[in-house]
Amino acid sequence: MTSTNLDISVDCVVFGFDGQEVKVLVIEQRPQVGVSKTQLALPGDLVRVDENLDDAAQRILKELTNLNGLYLHQFKAFGDINRVSDFKDQEWLRAFRTNPEARVVTVAYYSLIPLEKYKPQASSFAGHVEWRSIDSIPDLAFDHNKIIHEGLNALKRDLDAVDLVFELLPEKFTLTQLQTVYEQILDKELDKRNFRKKIKSLGRLKALDEKEKDVDHKPAQLYSTKS
Repeated sequence: MTSTNLDISVDCVVFGFDGQEVKVLVIEQRPQVGVSKTQLALPGDLVRVDENLDDAAQRILKELTNLNGLYLHQFKAFGDINRVSDFKDQEWLRAFRTNPEARVVTVAYYSLIPLEKYKPQASSFAGHVEWRSIDSIPDLAFDHNKIIHEGLNALKRDLDAVDLVFELLPEKFTLTQLQTVYEQILDKELDKRNFRKKIKSLGRLKALDEKEKDVDHKPAQLYSTKS
């Protein structure tokens, strides 16, 4: 690629939890004339000349997935000179972009949401949207697998931030669900007794006078976060 043009883009890594698994939201690039194969990708697009990065991230996520008003945390920029030069990516870019050979530097954001509260819907050049377990991410467009990997690393570093992990959980959750979120993000097993002792010592949990319903095991106590 010899073009000296430079574009800036934003890519969004939206992590969600369905009660059992931590997942990431991906889109399928809508088929274009001249494109032989569609790909899965992170929700992302170019930044307009008249908007700042944070506004662009919100707009792009809304346009592609209909998710609106999420908290988005900027975690890293990706500027490898060959990040959009692969043939499979150039084929799609030539069908969609006016300057497909321009170098693209992307700024990545992550967000955390409970799946039960949000229903993403595909629009614009997203053919459809889907949730994929962080343990089984397929090959994605561009360098989006690397972006997800770095997003997870950033999330690991930020995990002890006040209330951050609770953004993934429903309003009422079990301690097992909370531990599952930690284990899947940290990619390691945690001792149940020590985890519960530590998490309760933070003083952020409120024990509810409720238990799980419609489960095939002994119902566990439900918790919420203290307001």
